[in-house]
Amino acid sequence: MASPLQNINQAVTAYVNASKGNGSGLEARDTRPSGEFADLVKGVLEKSIENGQASEGQSMDAINNRADLNNVVTAVAEAELTLQTVMAVRDKVMEAYKEILRMPI
Repeated sequence: MASPLQNINQAVTAYVNASKGNGSGLEARDTRPSGEFADLVKGVLEKSIENGQASEGQSMDAINNRADLNNVVTAVAEAELTLQTVMAVRDKVMEAYKEILRMPI
């Protein structure tokens, strides 16, 4: 998964190429082969778990007076946002599944 900075750099490159007339600007997009949807979900969940573990590590360091409070607050906020996002996606997937079950055969 590309980082936000890489995405910004790719977008800038695409705009520059488009303004010069060097193609459609689509060359800057990710050219990795597309995988299964399950692989995408698995990768996102693994990243979410890593984010939560990093937050817990920062919290433990703060308890032991080895971490900066700003870093701890940032890590906890990121973990909270990640959890909220995962929960929202889960809710949407469950909604879609229920909608599929309601479809007439």
